[in-house]
Amino acid sequence: MNTNLKTATFANGCFWCTEAVFQRFKGVYNVKSGYTGGKIKNPPYREVCQGRTGHAEAIQLLYDPEIISYLELLQVFFTTHDPTTLNRQGNDVGTQYRSAIYYHSQEQCNEANAMIEILEKEHIFDSKIVTEVTHAMPFYDAEDDHASYYDNNKLQGYCQYIIDPKIAKIKKLFKEQLLESYL
Repeated sequence: MNTNLKTATFANGCFWCTEAVFQRFKGVYNVKSGYTGGKIKNPPYREVCQGRTGHAEAIQLLYDPEIISYLELLQVFFTTHDPTTLNRQGNDVGTQYRSAIYYHSQEQCNEANAMIEILEKEHIFDSKIVTEVTHAMPFYDAEDDHASYYDNNKLQGYCQYIIDPKIAKIKKLFKEQLLESYL
């Protein structure tokens, strides 16, 4: 493993989905569900879910840019959620489910904005992209019962109906980039 790992932080709906997607990629390590972009320190899940704290459900991960680039992470990000719905992903509604990229360097900011510009120019989505591109803010780990939620609860209805299709999509579109244990 490269000792020059970089950090990426994304909010694209429920963190159970996002975590399950990104932890399957080669070169991605230590994917954590949590909260960022809000007003208070150490927000509890219940308060975030009620939209009281301003935080987004997000994931933060370490990645090895020699194995997977930030651009590739952005491609996964935009492929696995709807970046055109403001404060909503499917049935999950509220500011905590917003689409956001929290950049950790000017390079990440530039790549995110360039990606959005290309997606808009090519009309990849039917509506305008509403994804926020914002400087990374403090990230607070979610409670332990949210860690690896999908892998620990595959028979739960939410996992089968919401997350399974996202996993099937990445297996189809990013097969070469996935860890063998997840194929």
